[in-house]
Amino acid sequence: MDFRLMGFDAPLLHTLHNMLDTDDSDATKSVSAPTRTYVRDAKAMAATPADVKEYPNSYVFVIDMPGLKSGDIKVQVEEDNILLISGERKREEEKEGAKYVRMERRIGKFMRKFVLPENANTDKITAVCQDGVLTVTVEKLPPPEPKKPKTIEVKIA
Repeated sequence: MDFRLMGFDAPLLHTLHNMLDTDDSDATKSVSAPTRTYVRDAKAMAATPADVKEYPNSYVFVIDMPGLKSGDIKVQVEEDNILLISGERKREEEKEGAKYVRMERRIGKFMRKFVLPENANTDKITAVCQDGVLTVTVEKLPPPEPKKPKTIEVKIA
């Protein structure tokens, strides 16, 4: 399938398409070639655009999720500082006698990972999906108290 026919001409998608078309039985396959899982995850991440905003007290991640229910979306924190947003958009059940004339809406898995800054409070994360837009808010930790200089008494020997 040529992605340019669907209106996609991004170099990343073209590279991923070529990687998927390689034959696994090829004896000359490079040892350092990416695995199918890596390629699948890279495609899922490339197809999930996001906006990230920083406010004085929080970070806000905004991702379009049209047609998805909250049960289709997972928001997780991995390794204490990686925000993972994933899920799957499934194809609608086909009705008897109906056939697709054109199919352009994306289906399948999606995923995004974001490395959170040190001042992100991973205990205070909220996620709201409204009108097809997922908004994940990560509160910031309060700034640390400035350390006061410690005075050491000098003794005369």
